[in-house]
Amino acid sequence: MKRKNVVLIGFLSVLLVVACTNVDENVYDKYESNEFYGTPEGSDVALAAVYAQVAGNWGGVGYAGADNGWYDMNTMSSDEQVIPHRNTGDWQLDFARMFKHQWLPSDLMVNNTWNWLYRSIFNANLAVEQLVNADADPSKIAEAKVLRAFFYYLLMDDYGNVPFYTENNITVDQIPQANRSEVYDFIVTELTENVDLLSTEKGGNYYGRFNRWAGYTLLAKVYLNAEVYTGTPQWQACLDACEIISGGGFSLHTSAENASSPFESQYYDLFGDVLPEDETILAMYASVNIVSRNIYGIRSLFGPHAQAVFGYSGWNGTIVPTQYFLQYDENDIRRKQFIYGPQPGGVNYSLNVTSLDDPGAAPQAGVRGLKFYPAGTMDGGGASNDFPMYRYADILLMQAECHVRLGNTSAAKPFVDMVRQRAGLDALEGDPTITDVYNERTFELNWEGHRRQDMIRFGTFLQPNEFRSASSEFRKLFPIPTSALDANPGLEQNPGY
Repeated sequence: MKRKNVVLIGFLSVLLVVACTNVDENVYDKYESNEFYGTPEGSDVALAAVYAQVAGNWGGVGYAGADNGWYDMNTMSSDEQVIPHRNTGDWQLDFARMFKHQWLPSDLMVNNTWNWLYRSIFNANLAVEQLVNADADPSKIAEAKVLRAFFYYLLMDDYGNVPFYTENNITVDQIPQANRSEVYDFIVTELTENVDLLSTEKGGNYYGRFNRWAGYTLLAKVYLNAEVYTGTPQWQACLDACEIISGGGFSLHTSAENASSPFESQYYDLFGDVLPEDETILAMYASVNIVSRNIYGIRSLFGPHAQAVFGYSGWNGTIVPTQYFLQYDENDIRRKQFIYGPQPGGVNYSLNVTSLDDPGAAPQAGVRGLKFYPAGTMDGGGASNDFPMYRYADILLMQAECHVRLGNTSAAKPFVDMVRQRAGLDALEGDPTITDVYNERTFELNWEGHRRQDMIRFGTFLQPNEFRSASSEFRKLFPIPTSALDANPGLEQNPGY
Protein backbone atom coordinates (compact mmCIF):
# COMPACT_ATOMS: atom_id res chain seq x y z
CA MET A 1 0.00 0.00 0.00
CA LYS A 2 1.24 3.51 -0.71
CA ARG A 3 2.85 5.38 2.14
CA LYS A 4 0.68 7.93 3.92
CA ASN A 5 1.43 11.52 4.90
CA VAL A 6 4.65 11.74 2.95
CA VAL A 7 3.88 14.38 0.36
CA LEU A 8 2.72 17.91 0.81
CA ILE A 9 0.09 17.68 -1.90
CA GLY A 10 -2.45 16.15 0.44
CA PHE A 11 -2.02 18.69 3.21
CA LEU A 12 -4.23 21.38 1.70
CA SER A 13 -7.24 19.14 1.16
CA VAL A 14 -6.87 17.64 4.63
CA LEU A 15 -6.80 21.05 6.26
CA LEU A 16 -9.86 22.18 4.35
CA VAL A 17 -11.84 19.08 5.34
CA VAL A 18 -10.92 19.56 8.99
CA ALA A 19 -11.88 23.21 8.92
CA CYS A 20 -15.30 22.42 7.51
CA THR A 21 -16.27 19.43 9.64
CA ASN A 22 -14.82 19.88 13.12
CA VAL A 23 -16.04 22.95 15.01
CA ASP A 24 -13.55 22.30 17.78
CA GLU A 25 -10.61 22.93 15.46
CA ASN A 26 -9.17 26.30 14.51
CA VAL A 27 -10.72 27.64 11.32
CA TYR A 28 -7.63 28.60 9.40
CA ASP A 29 -9.31 30.91 6.94
CA LYS A 30 -10.19 33.21 9.88
CA TYR A 31 -6.49 33.64 10.69
CA GLU A 32 -4.54 36.67 9.63
CA SER A 33 -2.55 35.35 6.67
CA ASN A 34 0.77 36.18 8.29
CA GLU A 35 -0.20 34.29 11.42
CA PHE A 36 -1.39 31.28 9.43
CA TYR A 37 1.62 30.93 7.11
CA GLY A 38 3.94 31.25 10.07
CA THR A 39 2.56 28.02 11.57
CA PRO A 40 3.95 24.60 10.60
CA GLU A 41 0.60 23.70 9.02
CA GLY A 42 0.34 26.99 7.16
CA SER A 43 3.86 26.88 5.78
CA ASP A 44 3.20 23.37 4.50
CA VAL A 45 0.05 24.63 2.76
CA ALA A 46 2.07 27.36 1.01
CA LEU A 47 4.60 24.79 -0.17
CA ALA A 48 1.92 22.27 -1.16
CA ALA A 49 0.61 24.58 -3.86
CA VAL A 50 4.08 24.61 -5.42
CA TYR A 51 4.75 20.89 -5.12
CA ALA A 52 1.38 20.20 -6.75
CA GLN A 53 2.86 21.67 -9.92
CA VAL A 54 5.76 19.21 -9.84
CA ALA A 55 3.42 16.21 -9.87
CA GLY A 56 0.94 17.71 -12.26
CA ASN A 57 -1.17 15.52 -14.50
CA TRP A 58 -2.74 15.76 -17.95
CA GLY A 59 -2.48 18.72 -20.30
CA GLY A 60 1.29 19.01 -20.19
CA VAL A 61 1.31 19.94 -16.50
CA GLY A 62 4.07 18.50 -14.32
CA TYR A 63 7.63 17.22 -14.44
CA ALA A 64 6.79 13.70 -15.61
CA GLY A 65 4.04 11.11 -15.54
CA ALA A 66 1.54 12.15 -18.18
CA ASP A 67 2.07 13.43 -21.73
CA ASN A 68 2.62 16.45 -24.00
CA GLY A 69 4.70 18.38 -21.48
CA TRP A 70 8.24 18.91 -20.18
CA TYR A 71 9.15 15.21 -20.11
CA ASP A 72 8.06 14.47 -23.66
CA MET A 73 9.66 17.62 -25.06
CA ASN A 74 13.03 16.85 -23.45
CA THR A 75 13.16 13.09 -24.02
CA MET A 76 11.73 12.88 -27.54
CA SER A 77 13.98 15.62 -28.86
CA SER A 78 16.88 13.34 -27.86
CA ASP A 79 17.69 9.89 -29.27
CA GLU A 80 16.24 7.65 -26.54
CA GLN A 81 12.52 7.42 -27.37
CA VAL A 82 9.84 8.56 -29.79
CA ILE A 83 6.18 7.96 -30.55
CA PRO A 84 5.89 7.38 -34.31
CA HIS A 85 2.79 8.18 -36.23
CA ARG A 86 1.33 4.77 -37.14
CA ASN A 87 0.42 3.92 -40.72
CA THR A 88 -3.01 3.00 -39.35
CA GLY A 89 -3.57 6.70 -38.56
CA ASP A 90 -2.83 6.50 -34.82
CA TRP A 91 -0.86 9.19 -32.92
CA GLN A 92 -0.34 12.83 -33.73
CA LEU A 93 2.77 13.89 -35.64
CA ASP A 94 4.10 16.10 -32.81
CA PHE A 95 6.30 13.41 -31.27
CA ALA A 96 7.89 12.36 -34.58
CA ARG A 97 8.51 16.02 -35.44
CA MET A 98 10.14 16.50 -32.04
CA PHE A 99 12.49 13.56 -32.68
CA LYS A 100 13.32 14.88 -36.16
CA HIS A 101 14.04 18.39 -34.75
CA GLN A 102 11.22 20.00 -36.70
CA TRP A 103 9.37 21.68 -33.82
CA LEU A 104 7.83 25.15 -34.19
CA PRO A 105 6.97 28.02 -31.77
CA SER A 106 3.31 27.06 -32.05
CA ASP A 107 3.77 23.40 -31.06
CA LEU A 108 1.71 21.98 -28.22
CA MET A 109 4.61 20.65 -26.13
CA VAL A 110 6.55 23.89 -26.48
CA ASN A 111 3.54 25.87 -25.25
CA ASN A 112 2.53 23.43 -22.52
CA THR A 113 6.01 23.36 -21.00
CA TRP A 114 6.34 27.14 -21.04
CA ASN A 115 2.91 27.63 -19.45
CA TRP A 116 3.54 24.96 -16.79
CA LEU A 117 6.87 26.47 -15.76
CA TYR A 118 5.53 30.01 -15.48
CA ARG A 119 2.50 28.82 -13.54
CA SER A 120 4.90 27.06 -11.20
CA ILE A 121 7.10 30.16 -10.83
CA PHE A 122 4.04 32.25 -10.01
CA ASN A 123 3.08 29.78 -7.27
CA ALA A 124 6.66 29.70 -5.97
CA ASN A 125 6.82 33.51 -5.87
CA LEU A 126 3.58 33.53 -3.91
CA ALA A 127 4.85 30.92 -1.46
CA VAL A 128 8.08 32.87 -0.86
CA GLU A 129 6.07 36.05 -0.22
CA GLN A 130 3.65 34.32 2.15
CA LEU A 131 6.38 32.62 4.13
CA VAL A 132 8.68 35.65 4.35
CA ASN A 133 5.85 37.94 5.45
CA ALA A 134 4.81 35.41 8.09
CA ASP A 135 8.38 35.06 9.38
CA ALA A 136 8.05 31.32 8.84
CA ASP A 137 10.66 28.74 9.71
CA PRO A 138 13.81 29.59 7.68
CA SER A 139 13.96 26.04 6.32
CA LYS A 140 10.48 26.45 4.79
CA ILE A 141 11.39 29.79 3.20
CA ALA A 142 14.55 28.17 1.85
CA GLU A 143 12.51 25.28 0.44
CA ALA A 144 10.23 27.67 -1.46
CA LYS A 145 13.23 29.53 -2.88
CA VAL A 146 14.93 26.29 -3.95
CA LEU A 147 11.72 25.19 -5.67
CA ARG A 148 11.60 28.49 -7.54
CA ALA A 149 15.23 28.03 -8.57
CA PHE A 150 14.37 24.54 -9.81
CA PHE A 151 11.66 25.86 -12.13
CA TYR A 152 13.88 28.66 -13.43
CA TYR A 153 16.62 26.08 -14.08
CA LEU A 154 14.27 23.99 -16.24
CA LEU A 155 13.04 27.11 -18.02
CA MET A 156 16.51 28.51 -18.72
CA ASP A 157 17.76 25.08 -19.81
CA ASP A 158 15.02 24.74 -22.43
CA TYR A 159 14.45 28.29 -23.65
CA GLY A 160 17.62 30.31 -22.92
CA ASN A 161 16.80 33.99 -22.45
CA VAL A 162 13.49 34.08 -20.60
CA PRO A 163 11.10 36.50 -18.86
CA PHE A 164 12.27 36.83 -15.26
CA TYR A 165 10.43 38.03 -12.18
CA THR A 166 10.42 37.19 -8.46
CA GLU A 167 7.35 39.14 -7.33
CA ASN A 168 3.82 38.71 -8.66
CA ASN A 169 3.05 42.43 -8.78
CA ILE A 170 3.74 42.74 -12.50
CA THR A 171 1.60 42.04 -15.54
CA VAL A 172 2.69 39.54 -18.18
CA ASP A 173 3.30 42.19 -20.83
CA GLN A 174 5.76 44.01 -18.54
CA ILE A 175 7.95 41.10 -17.41
CA PRO A 176 11.52 41.82 -18.60
CA GLN A 177 13.53 39.22 -20.52
CA ALA A 178 16.77 38.21 -18.81
CA ASN A 179 19.64 36.56 -20.62
CA ARG A 180 20.56 32.99 -19.79
CA SER A 181 23.68 33.84 -17.83
CA GLU A 182 21.72 36.26 -15.61
CA VAL A 183 19.17 33.58 -14.81
CA TYR A 184 22.03 31.15 -14.15
CA ASP A 185 23.58 33.61 -11.67
CA PHE A 186 20.23 34.00 -9.88
CA ILE A 187 19.78 30.23 -9.61
CA VAL A 188 23.29 29.69 -8.24
CA THR A 189 22.87 32.49 -5.71
CA GLU A 190 19.48 31.25 -4.53
CA LEU A 191 20.78 27.72 -4.14
CA THR A 192 24.07 28.53 -2.42
CA GLU A 193 22.27 30.82 0.04
CA ASN A 194 19.52 28.32 0.85
CA VAL A 195 20.51 24.67 0.46
CA ASP A 196 22.23 24.50 3.83
CA LEU A 197 19.01 25.71 5.47
CA LEU A 198 17.07 22.74 4.11
CA SER A 199 16.22 19.75 6.26
CA THR A 200 18.61 16.81 6.28
CA GLU A 201 15.69 14.41 6.86
CA LYS A 202 15.42 11.64 4.28
CA GLY A 203 12.23 9.77 3.43
CA GLY A 204 9.06 10.06 5.46
CA ASN A 205 7.71 13.59 5.14
CA TYR A 206 10.65 14.43 2.89
CA TYR A 207 10.02 11.73 0.32
CA GLY A 208 9.27 13.86 -2.73
CA ARG A 209 10.49 17.15 -1.20
CA PHE A 210 13.67 19.18 -1.54
CA ASN A 211 15.83 18.32 1.43
CA ARG A 212 19.50 19.37 1.65
CA TRP A 213 20.68 16.46 -0.51
CA ALA A 214 18.16 17.16 -3.28
CA GLY A 215 19.09 20.86 -3.12
CA TYR A 216 22.77 20.09 -3.60
CA THR A 217 21.89 17.73 -6.47
CA LEU A 218 20.08 20.56 -8.21
CA LEU A 219 23.10 22.81 -7.63
CA ALA A 220 25.40 20.11 -9.04
CA LYS A 221 23.20 19.83 -12.13
CA VAL A 222 23.39 23.59 -12.68
CA TYR A 223 27.18 23.57 -12.33
CA LEU A 224 27.46 20.48 -14.57
CA ASN A 225 25.93 22.44 -17.45
CA ALA A 226 27.44 25.83 -16.63
CA GLU A 227 29.59 25.90 -19.77
CA VAL A 228 26.47 25.45 -21.91
CA TYR A 229 24.66 28.23 -20.05
CA THR A 230 27.45 30.79 -19.62
CA GLY A 231 30.49 29.69 -21.61
CA THR A 232 32.48 29.05 -18.42
CA PRO A 233 32.78 25.48 -17.08
CA GLN A 234 32.34 24.77 -13.37
CA TRP A 235 33.57 21.18 -13.09
CA GLN A 236 35.21 21.61 -9.70
CA ALA A 237 32.14 23.34 -8.26
CA CYS A 238 29.98 20.46 -9.52
CA LEU A 239 32.38 17.97 -8.00
CA ASP A 240 32.32 19.80 -4.66
CA ALA A 241 28.51 19.69 -4.58
CA CYS A 242 28.52 15.97 -5.42
CA GLU A 243 30.96 15.25 -2.62
CA ILE A 244 28.58 16.89 -0.14
CA ILE A 245 25.76 14.67 -1.43
CA SER A 246 28.00 11.63 -1.01
CA GLY A 247 28.07 12.43 2.70
CA GLY A 248 24.32 12.00 2.86
CA GLY A 249 24.45 8.24 3.31
CA PHE A 250 23.29 7.20 -0.17
CA SER A 251 24.35 4.03 -1.97
CA LEU A 252 23.52 2.13 -5.13
CA HIS A 253 20.46 -0.06 -4.74
CA THR A 254 21.08 -3.77 -5.17
CA SER A 255 20.59 -5.51 -8.49
CA ALA A 256 20.28 -8.93 -6.85
CA GLU A 257 18.03 -11.52 -8.40
CA ASN A 258 14.45 -11.62 -7.21
CA ALA A 259 11.81 -13.63 -9.04
CA SER A 260 9.05 -11.24 -7.94
CA SER A 261 10.81 -8.13 -9.30
CA PRO A 262 10.29 -6.95 -12.88
CA PHE A 263 12.82 -8.68 -15.09
CA GLU A 264 13.86 -10.69 -12.01
CA SER A 265 16.21 -8.00 -10.71
CA GLN A 266 15.81 -5.69 -7.74
CA TYR A 267 17.42 -2.98 -9.87
CA TYR A 268 13.93 -2.26 -11.21
CA ASP A 269 12.72 -1.38 -7.70
CA LEU A 270 14.20 2.01 -8.57
CA PHE A 271 11.31 2.66 -10.96
CA GLY A 272 8.41 1.08 -9.10
CA ASP A 273 5.57 2.16 -6.83
CA VAL A 274 7.64 3.32 -3.83
CA LEU A 275 11.24 4.11 -4.69
CA PRO A 276 14.02 2.76 -2.44
CA GLU A 277 15.53 5.41 -0.21
CA ASP A 278 19.08 4.06 -0.38
CA GLU A 279 19.54 5.46 -3.89
CA THR A 280 16.62 7.83 -4.49
CA ILE A 281 17.46 11.46 -3.71
CA LEU A 282 14.28 13.12 -5.01
CA ALA A 283 11.13 11.37 -6.22
CA MET A 284 7.99 12.59 -7.91
CA TYR A 285 5.03 10.96 -6.17
CA ALA A 286 2.36 9.36 -8.35
CA SER A 287 -0.81 7.48 -7.46
CA VAL A 288 -3.07 6.98 -10.44
CA ASN A 289 -6.40 8.88 -10.27
CA ILE A 290 -5.28 10.59 -7.05
CA VAL A 291 -1.97 12.38 -7.57
CA SER A 292 -0.53 12.37 -11.07
CA ARG A 293 0.19 9.00 -12.74
CA ASN A 294 2.92 7.23 -14.71
CA ILE A 295 1.91 6.37 -18.26
CA TYR A 296 5.30 5.33 -19.65
CA GLY A 297 4.89 1.56 -19.49
CA ILE A 298 1.31 1.39 -20.74
CA ARG A 299 1.98 4.04 -23.40
CA SER A 300 4.66 1.84 -24.98
CA LEU A 301 2.85 -1.50 -25.20
CA PHE A 302 0.54 -2.63 -27.98
CA GLY A 303 -3.05 -3.12 -26.77
CA PRO A 304 -3.35 -6.95 -26.78
CA HIS A 305 0.09 -7.32 -25.15
CA ALA A 306 -0.79 -5.06 -22.22
CA GLN A 307 -4.19 -6.69 -21.93
CA ALA A 308 -2.62 -10.13 -21.64
CA VAL A 309 -0.05 -9.08 -19.03
CA PHE A 310 -1.79 -6.35 -17.00
CA GLY A 311 -5.47 -6.72 -17.76
CA TYR A 312 -5.92 -3.44 -19.58
CA SER A 313 -5.10 -2.25 -23.08
CA GLY A 314 -1.85 -0.51 -23.96
CA TRP A 315 -1.61 2.64 -26.07
CA ASN A 316 0.89 1.36 -28.67
CA GLY A 317 2.92 4.56 -28.54
CA THR A 318 6.53 4.94 -27.45
CA ILE A 319 9.33 2.98 -29.08
CA VAL A 320 13.07 2.87 -28.45
CA PRO A 321 15.02 3.73 -31.61
CA THR A 322 16.95 0.72 -32.87
CA GLN A 323 20.34 2.47 -32.77
CA TYR A 324 19.83 3.35 -29.13
CA PHE A 325 18.78 -0.15 -28.12
CA LEU A 326 21.65 -1.86 -29.92
CA GLN A 327 24.24 0.04 -27.85
CA TYR A 328 23.50 -2.12 -24.80
CA ASP A 329 25.66 -5.15 -23.98
CA GLU A 330 23.64 -8.36 -24.02
CA ASN A 331 24.81 -9.08 -20.44
CA ASP A 332 23.64 -5.71 -19.13
CA ILE A 333 20.64 -6.12 -16.82
CA ARG A 334 19.47 -2.70 -18.00
CA ARG A 335 18.91 -4.18 -21.47
CA LYS A 336 16.05 -6.27 -20.07
CA GLN A 337 13.78 -3.22 -19.91
CA PHE A 338 13.60 -3.25 -23.72
CA ILE A 339 11.49 -5.92 -25.38
CA TYR A 340 10.94 -7.04 -28.96
CA GLY A 341 9.97 -10.21 -30.78
CA PRO A 342 7.06 -12.52 -29.77
CA GLN A 343 5.08 -11.43 -26.70
CA PRO A 344 1.90 -12.53 -24.87
CA GLY A 345 -1.36 -11.64 -26.59
CA GLY A 346 -0.18 -12.78 -30.00
CA VAL A 347 2.05 -9.71 -30.43
CA ASN A 348 5.37 -9.68 -32.26
CA TYR A 349 7.40 -6.44 -32.11
CA SER A 350 9.84 -5.96 -34.97
CA LEU A 351 13.28 -4.59 -34.21
CA ASN A 352 13.38 -1.98 -36.94
CA VAL A 353 11.17 1.00 -37.77
CA THR A 354 11.43 2.38 -41.29
CA SER A 355 9.28 5.52 -40.95
CA LEU A 356 8.17 7.86 -38.15
CA ASP A 357 5.71 10.01 -40.05
CA ASP A 358 5.11 9.37 -43.77
CA PRO A 359 3.55 6.85 -43.97
CA GLY A 360 4.51 6.05 -40.37
CA ALA A 361 5.36 2.85 -38.52
CA ALA A 362 3.44 -0.41 -38.70
CA PRO A 363 1.38 -1.15 -35.55
CA GLN A 364 3.84 -3.70 -34.12
CA ALA A 365 7.06 -2.05 -35.31
CA GLY A 366 9.64 -0.96 -32.80
CA VAL A 367 11.37 -1.98 -29.56
CA ARG A 368 9.23 -1.25 -26.49
CA GLY A 369 10.36 0.18 -23.16
CA LEU A 370 9.31 -1.11 -19.74
CA LYS A 371 11.72 0.67 -17.43
CA PHE A 372 8.63 1.87 -15.58
CA TYR A 373 7.02 -1.55 -15.43
CA PRO A 374 3.43 -0.70 -14.37
CA ALA A 375 3.18 -0.98 -10.59
CA GLY A 376 0.79 -0.26 -7.75
CA THR A 377 -2.77 0.79 -8.50
CA MET A 378 -3.22 0.89 -12.27
CA ASP A 379 -5.76 1.13 -15.03
CA GLY A 380 -5.91 2.08 -18.68
CA GLY A 381 -4.87 5.62 -17.77
CA GLY A 382 -1.52 4.66 -16.26
CA ALA A 383 0.06 3.23 -13.14
CA SER A 384 1.36 4.44 -9.77
CA ASN A 385 5.10 4.23 -10.36
CA ASP A 386 6.84 7.14 -8.70
CA PHE A 387 9.40 8.96 -10.85
CA PRO A 388 13.11 9.25 -9.89
CA MET A 389 13.96 12.90 -10.48
CA TYR A 390 17.41 12.51 -8.88
CA ARG A 391 19.21 9.38 -7.75
CA TYR A 392 22.67 8.47 -6.53
CA ALA A 393 23.82 6.69 -9.71
CA ASP A 394 23.61 10.06 -11.45
CA ILE A 395 25.78 11.62 -8.73
CA LEU A 396 28.45 8.95 -9.25
CA LEU A 397 28.46 9.56 -12.99
CA MET A 398 28.62 13.32 -12.51
CA GLN A 399 31.67 12.82 -10.29
CA ALA A 400 33.24 10.64 -12.96
CA GLU A 401 32.57 13.20 -15.67
CA CYS A 402 34.01 16.08 -13.65
CA HIS A 403 37.15 14.13 -12.81
CA VAL A 404 37.69 13.21 -16.48
CA ARG A 405 37.13 16.77 -17.65
CA LEU A 406 39.59 17.99 -15.01
CA GLY A 407 42.16 15.47 -16.21
CA ASN A 408 41.89 13.10 -13.23
CA THR A 409 40.89 9.98 -15.16
CA SER A 410 42.16 7.54 -12.55
CA ALA A 411 39.96 9.22 -9.93
CA ALA A 412 36.96 8.79 -12.25
CA LYS A 413 37.32 5.04 -12.69
CA PRO A 414 35.77 3.82 -9.39
CA PHE A 415 32.61 5.85 -9.99
CA VAL A 416 32.04 4.43 -13.48
CA ASP A 417 32.90 0.91 -12.36
CA MET A 418 30.40 0.97 -9.50
CA VAL A 419 27.56 1.72 -11.90
CA ARG A 420 28.77 -0.80 -14.48
CA GLN A 421 29.25 -3.63 -12.01
CA ARG A 422 25.82 -3.06 -10.47
CA ALA A 423 24.49 -3.65 -13.99
CA GLY A 424 26.30 -6.98 -14.26
CA LEU A 425 29.19 -5.73 -16.42
CA ASP A 426 32.93 -5.92 -15.86
CA ALA A 427 34.91 -2.96 -14.64
CA LEU A 428 36.62 -0.91 -17.33
CA GLU A 429 40.01 -2.27 -18.32
CA GLY A 430 41.60 1.16 -18.10
CA ASP A 431 40.78 4.66 -16.93
CA PRO A 432 37.57 6.04 -18.44
CA THR A 433 37.53 8.39 -21.38
CA ILE A 434 34.88 11.07 -21.70
CA THR A 435 33.14 8.74 -24.18
CA ASP A 436 33.04 5.99 -21.54
CA VAL A 437 31.29 8.37 -19.14
CA TYR A 438 28.83 9.46 -21.83
CA ASN A 439 28.05 5.85 -22.71
CA GLU A 440 27.43 4.93 -19.09
CA ARG A 441 25.00 7.83 -18.71
CA THR A 442 23.31 6.54 -21.87
CA PHE A 443 22.83 3.08 -20.39
CA GLU A 444 21.93 4.08 -16.84
CA LEU A 445 19.73 7.17 -17.10
CA ASN A 446 17.56 6.60 -20.17
CA TRP A 447 13.93 7.73 -19.93
CA GLU A 448 14.66 9.73 -16.75
CA GLY A 449 14.67 13.21 -18.30
CA HIS A 450 18.45 13.82 -18.55
CA ARG A 451 19.23 12.78 -22.11
CA ARG A 452 18.73 16.02 -24.09
CA GLN A 453 20.85 17.93 -21.60
CA ASP A 454 23.57 15.27 -21.72
CA MET A 455 23.64 15.24 -25.51
CA ILE A 456 24.01 19.00 -25.69
CA ARG A 457 26.82 18.98 -23.10
CA PHE A 458 28.70 16.15 -24.86
CA GLY A 459 28.22 17.63 -28.35
CA THR A 460 26.01 14.88 -29.84
CA PHE A 461 22.60 16.57 -29.89
CA LEU A 462 22.86 17.93 -33.43
CA GLN A 463 24.31 14.79 -35.00
CA PRO A 464 22.26 12.92 -37.62
CA ASN A 465 20.41 9.70 -36.86
CA GLU A 466 18.44 7.11 -38.80
CA PHE A 467 15.49 9.49 -39.24
CA ARG A 468 17.05 12.91 -39.86
CA SER A 469 20.14 14.69 -41.10
CA ALA A 470 22.35 16.88 -38.90
CA SER A 471 20.47 19.66 -37.11
CA SER A 472 21.24 23.37 -37.06
CA GLU A 473 22.86 24.99 -34.03
CA PHE A 474 19.72 26.89 -33.08
CA ARG A 475 17.95 23.61 -32.21
CA LYS A 476 19.86 23.49 -28.92
CA LEU A 477 17.15 25.82 -27.63
CA PHE A 478 13.42 25.55 -27.98
CA PRO A 479 11.57 28.59 -29.34
CA ILE A 480 9.68 31.00 -27.16
CA PRO A 481 6.02 30.16 -27.87
CA THR A 482 4.14 32.38 -30.27
CA SER A 483 1.47 32.96 -27.63
CA ALA A 484 4.10 34.29 -25.20
CA LEU A 485 5.45 36.70 -27.82
CA ASP A 486 1.93 37.92 -28.48
CA ALA A 487 1.31 38.47 -24.76
CA ASN A 488 4.61 40.31 -24.14
CA PRO A 489 5.79 42.49 -27.06
CA GLY A 490 9.11 43.09 -25.27
CA LEU A 491 10.28 39.51 -25.74
CA GLU A 492 12.83 38.59 -28.39
CA GLN A 493 12.55 35.21 -30.12
CA ASN A 494 15.48 32.79 -30.04
CA PRO A 495 17.61 32.84 -33.23
CA GLY A 496 16.53 30.49 -36.01
CA TYR A 497 12.81 30.65 -35.31
